[in-house]
Amino acid sequence: MLFNSYEFLFFYFPVTFAAFFVIGRYSRSLAALWLFSASLFFYGWWNPAYVSLLIGSILFNFAMGSAISREHHRGRLARAKYMLIAAVSGNLALLAYYKYANFFLTNTNELLGAGWHLEDVILPLGISFFTFTQIAFLVDAYRGEVKERNFIHYGLFVTYFPHLIAGPVLHHKEMMPQFAQAQTYRPHWENVSVGLTIFIIGLFKKTVLADGVAQYSTPVFDAAAVGQTLTLFEAWGGALAYTFQLYFDFSGYSDMAIGLSRMFGVKLPLNFHSPYKATNIVEFWRRWHMTLSRFLRDYLYFALGGNRKGTVRRYINLMVTMLLGGLWHGAGWTFLVWGGLHGLYLCINHAWIYFVNRFWRGPLLPRRLAKLLAWSMTFAAVVIGWVFFRAASFDAALAMLHSMAGWNGIALPNAVAARLGSTWPILVDLGFTSYLGGGSQFIFTWLWILLLMVAVLAMPNTQQIMHGMEPGISPRHGEAKSEIRAMHRLYPALSWKPSLRWAVAGGVTAAVGVLAMNRVSEFLYFQF
Repeated sequence: MLFNSYEFLFFYFPVTFAAFFVIGRYSRSLAALWLFSASLFFYGWWNPAYVSLLIGSILFNFAMGSAISREHHRGRLARAKYMLIAAVSGNLALLAYYKYANFFLTNTNELLGAGWHLEDVILPLGISFFTFTQIAFLVDAYRGEVKERNFIHYGLFVTYFPHLIAGPVLHHKEMMPQFAQAQTYRPHWENVSVGLTIFIIGLFKKTVLADGVAQYSTPVFDAAAVGQTLTLFEAWGGALAYTFQLYFDFSGYSDMAIGLSRMFGVKLPLNFHSPYKATNIVEFWRRWHMTLSRFLRDYLYFALGGNRKGTVRRYINLMVTMLLGGLWHGAGWTFLVWGGLHGLYLCINHAWIYFVNRFWRGPLLPRRLAKLLAWSMTFAAVVIGWVFFRAASFDAALAMLHSMAGWNGIALPNAVAARLGSTWPILVDLGFTSYLGGGSQFIFTWLWILLLMVAVLAMPNTQQIMHGMEPGISPRHGEAKSEIRAMHRLYPALSWKPSLRWAVAGGVTAAVGVLAMNRVSEFLYFQF
């Protein structure tokens, strides 16, 4: 069931929401059980057969987490460690089977010339998210940080429908105390109005912006996949269109999840903070998919030793973390290359910071020029990474990059070239050519790109618009309050407050978002 579907908006959510607070008037436990059951129904709408898999995972991890926690408090750390290894291995084995079995078998057959066969395994929705969520619970149980003994609250923590399918990755210390609070089971109009506004913003991002620009990215990547030759502007147009499609798709989903949860009185962690404004790749990962970045840092990078074992080991740990992060996104070489690219980016970024701090005194360039150059390099590196992330194959990704480098020529539609007047002969001397047709496609592609570029770079993001209402939980490496205040000073009229003006604006935005649902499409991160 999709958030941007009629059955969700006009049936599932209203019934779930109303029943939760009606039951909560009489029993908090029953209300939590209702939301737990409704979340299982939400998951089962896609494929009822996998509800048993999810329930089995919950029962296994709650039992193991409780046992590990008991052993820790009794001082039996060795036994707790063995139990942790067994429990985490069980989770990873389940994830490996459903997500990577076909990938590894296919590559093994190609490498060895074997003919081993495995029936196609259907990837359960959200398996990466609910697996990572529970691994974090197990590790924290081993560290003695788990105090939760309520199975219903634990089940609700794992299955909570706003986050279940595509995140954000939750942490039990943030969520379980909220499920235990009495005020969570009483409706508050502030939560409803704030949550509904955030949800509407997310719906608009998804159905209008992400799905709107998708029509200009998909044909380009499809053309590359079948070996069609692309010119420079075609390739860059497709790559940039996908860059913004992915951002507004996933950012829109995260806003919708945070908004839905806030209407229940529960705050989810923020997941995005204008990542395309980043001026280096380290900052990008502090802003993009913040809860996944936090998980990879806390439970993988630190577990490998972080930066505590010397410079060389630090770079190795960064590369391993990002390679596994890439593989987490999908079973394919393109995802592995994407993760490796970002690992390389991070290593170069840290090495550059060390070099400048060690050998340079004072600024290298004027501040504004340096910031523009840093942003340009960071954004270009991210776009190149997204080419591998989106491409159907490694060869298709290389074909896209080949075209983006201009090796297939630079061409404009005849309709565009004819309107350049005396400028066109100069461009022809520089190597430009023209082709028939495609004028409107070219214009609309770059118009969408320009408008969305302005939106992500110059406009406030959702949490900045809603900053006065604390829309969600900020991870430790989240947004700076000074940046929020600066944006508020720049755009005071875009700071949300309960008023007739904002109610009308929200209503119009919601209407546009709902009307755009006639082209319902799944969220991109559902496949991960």
